[in-house]
Amino acid sequence: MQTFIAIIFFVYGLVLGSFYNVVGLRVPIGTFWKQKQSYCYTCKRSLSWTELIPVISYLNQKGKCKGCGEPFSALYPIMEFSTGILFALSYLVFGFTLETIFSLIVVSMVIIITVSDIAYQKIPNKILLFFAPLISILLIVISNITFLSALIGAGLAFALIFLIIILSKGGMGMGDLKYFTLFGFIFGWKLFLLLFLLSTIYGAAVNSVLLITKKVSRKTKVPFGPYIGAAALTVLFFGNTLLDWYLSLL
Repeated sequence: MQTFIAIIFFVYGLVLGSFYNVVGLRVPIGTFWKQKQSYCYTCKRSLSWTELIPVISYLNQKGKCKGCGEPFSALYPIMEFSTGILFALSYLVFGFTLETIFSLIVVSMVIIITVSDIAYQKIPNKILLFFAPLISILLIVISNITFLSALIGAGLAFALIFLIIILSKGGMGMGDLKYFTLFGFIFGWKLFLLLFLLSTIYGAAVNSVLLITKKVSRKTKVPFGPYIGAAALTVLFFGNTLLDWYLSLL
């Protein structure tokens, strides 16, 4: 039964992941309400429903537009599949609880911001402002951390990232600052420090691979939002376990 329910969550995640791609790509450039139908960004042809089935359509069309033959970004199926997996994991970790709803909302925000940051190197204020009240209300209801811990986490995150922005002279942006600060509020100061550590590890590891494979150069500006999001999801699902393990080593 648990497996069947997890599959249902996975399917819902696939469908919503497709929508989150659209949100992440359109909101930063202000076209979310202007173009209702999905279309090929190259030939501007509206896509039929058979071309919009999450993951399957991309594989069936070999990643190309039926009209002009131009390749679609692999970002689409990757984010759709990732959303499905993360939705299923939310259920498997938290079951039918308020924590599951909280997890699904955090996952949704992370997916949308990851798409936006990869595509435009932007973390839109509109997305953060939409999700922050929902997350804050649920956080109060669930009461996983105290309000004082949340404020300390947000303050620590803001101070630390603001200092890094000044010292690195633009190595991080204001979007990263707001994103980190929100997660500092969500997780509290202890888990924020873990999140910050994980984000730097993920960033260093992936960027090293990109440099070695010559996908980027040392002068290429690489968005940091995806690493923040990946670290936040790690903390969301496994943060307390990782923190206990780390403290046991000290």
